[in-house]
Amino acid sequence: MTSPLRIAGVIPARLGSTRLSRKVLRVIAGRSMVEWVWRAASASGRMDPVLVATDSEDVAVVCRERGIPVQMTSADCASGSDRVREVASRVDADIYVNIQGDEPTLTPEFFAPLLELFLRPEVEVATLAVSCPAAETTNPNAVKVVTALDGRALYFSRSTIPFDRDQAGFVGYRKHLGIYAYRKAALERFGALPPGALEGVERLEQLRLLENGIDIYVAAAPADTIGVDTEEDLARAEAVLRGRESLVSQRTAEDRGFPPLRQK
Repeated sequence: MTSPLRIAGVIPARLGSTRLSRKVLRVIAGRSMVEWVWRAASASGRMDPVLVATDSEDVAVVCRERGIPVQMTSADCASGSDRVREVASRVDADIYVNIQGDEPTLTPEFFAPLLELFLRPEVEVATLAVSCPAAETTNPNAVKVVTALDGRALYFSRSTIPFDRDQAGFVGYRKHLGIYAYRKAALERFGALPPGALEGVERLEQLRLLENGIDIYVAAAPADTIGVDTEEDLARAEAVLRGRESLVSQRTAEDRGFPPLRQK
């Protein structure tokens, strides 16, 4: 994205978690979960700074030890977006990217399609989606999104949308990935709005924007991710990241003139 826009990446990292204790600090393939997220975002080269926002001194200590920029935020922040908004009061930028701290399988390639949407002046808020696997179309933890032809989100839901009334075998379901980018004015407006009725019913904060006439545009992500909420998710993410590390090690060895590893 060739643009004079100043873009800051913020990783909200709340230590408390009801489903997986202290999950952002859980070690996966030798690194904490939040470090994997920070490394992917930083390696994209599209945001400066990329920092962690937390209300936990434990998270801050780990970040400082690993050379990760960190800012302390209020324990009263109700959501990740509120934490990003607090950072925006101190860090000046045109666009703020809210990067989930429990998405360790993100790669640098996720940020280009998200941020390139802002080349369109009408875009105030952007997010990502992928084709929804058939096994997840009825899973309420996999949020579905439907869009207009120009990429503008029409609705997000935990339900299966659209509903295939005639059971014609619809295969166009899209799964929302919870990475957002906001122009500063849109982030400020979002934070000033009270939670909406739809947001409360679905437990999806992005619906607050749609209820108040703030459009969200959706770009196609390069792949799905593993959002970590359970021990099973943690094990799946570990397998993916160890596989990537092994591939990098093999390529490095080949670049140095060593023969590739042979499978027995």
